[in-house]
Amino acid sequence: MSRIDQLRTRLQAVGQSHLLTFAADLKESELGGLLTQVEAIDFDQLPALIERYVRSDAPALIPGDLEPAPYYARGSGEWDVRHYRSIGEDLLEAGRVACFTVAGGQGSRLGYEGPKGCYPTAPVSGKSLFQIFAEKIRGAERTYGADVPWYVMTSPINHDETRRFFARWDYFDLDPQRIMFFMQGTMPSFDKATGRILLADKGVIATNPDGHGGALRALHASGAVADMKRRGIDVLSYFQVDNPNVNITDPVFIGLHAGAPDSSGEMSSKMVPKSGPEEKVGVFCRSGGKLQVIEYSDLPAALASERDAHGRLRFLAGSIAIHMLGVSFIEKVNADPCFALPWHRAVKKVPHIDLETRQFVEPKEPNAVKLERFVFDAIPLARSSIVLETDRVEEFAPVKNATGVDSIETSRQLQTEKAARWLESVGIKIPRRADGRPDCVLELSGVTAIEPDRLDLQSLPQSIDPGSVVAI
Repeated sequence: MSRIDQLRTRLQAVGQSHLLTFAADLKESELGGLLTQVEAIDFDQLPALIERYVRSDAPALIPGDLEPAPYYARGSGEWDVRHYRSIGEDLLEAGRVACFTVAGGQGSRLGYEGPKGCYPTAPVSGKSLFQIFAEKIRGAERTYGADVPWYVMTSPINHDETRRFFARWDYFDLDPQRIMFFMQGTMPSFDKATGRILLADKGVIATNPDGHGGALRALHASGAVADMKRRGIDVLSYFQVDNPNVNITDPVFIGLHAGAPDSSGEMSSKMVPKSGPEEKVGVFCRSGGKLQVIEYSDLPAALASERDAHGRLRFLAGSIAIHMLGVSFIEKVNADPCFALPWHRAVKKVPHIDLETRQFVEPKEPNAVKLERFVFDAIPLARSSIVLETDRVEEFAPVKNATGVDSIETSRQLQTEKAARWLESVGIKIPRRADGRPDCVLELSGVTAIEPDRLDLQSLPQSIDPGSVVAI
């Protein structure tokens, strides 16, 4: 039996034979590409996947024993910050920490055609997100006298362009031998009415990235984990590409992850107190003694608005997609055949070829189900996981929208506020408006300093004039 006949038989068995509808119209190379895509489909899991996530829209099950997650409170004095800082600094100085950026998205929602990491984000210079992170890595390498390798997970839609961008900018003065690019996996996009896999073109299956939860698989499959082991890396600092304020080499967080008595050193997380019940961030919770994140859309409104005796939200700990991962943990979950993060369902508009008219369709309404995995669903797989509270200004300035909440405008304001705080902490006068906001625009490079205590006063201005625009 020929290759195409074998695949046709397998597709018929799972109700997806339409994928070969246009096989006779394709050139040999196009047909070969389509068959390769079809062969990549997990036929054994497909029917159950469609039944559970495409045909059904069952709400997430919320455990009956759900309670707020414990966390290491910022500035509480109840734990030894200096001790854990020392552990983290030792690991950084020993070259046992690497950075990992999840960068598979495009800047479309920002009105930018290209990888989101290339988007000009710094408030004064317009440096890209990638350059902001690269300068923080350079600052860390200079501070700790050790290499900090960088792993960048792209997607099929932006991999080549991301690599070209780095090359065009000469890798932002980092050693390209210490930067590794690899692609995340993909999933077919399904017609939400029929469960059929959509065709993006006559010889191309419509796919979508499998979510940041695919990172653990991709790290292993790409050879990134093997590369880390060769370099002696134990700890991986995970962050998403849209957050320029993240502290990518926080020694206190690294030290807690590696040395806290209630941490297994497998997966740790940072949180910020939610601004209100309606804020669209996941919430750290605990059930059955295990830490987990409940998506904001899944947490019942009654729990989301519940308050304690002091008037604070009980379910307060908002997830901001900053984690530490043990390299051995990534190996462990990939070695376990039972490892499988749950899928999450999103209904979206997906352009496709109409099987009847043979025409390309741009849907006006959501027509498809995309499936993706979230990395925080790996937290319950860790033997014991911890959460560290951080400051919103210091570490959470996401660029998700063109305007409004979590927009480029709010991100640049937060970047300015962070720089202002750092400069004020070493005695530099910053002009402020009546509402407390800086009356200036500031940008502070990671090459200048990675922490306020490491600012060099000799190289800084004594004060900032009102209305000025300053990059340091």
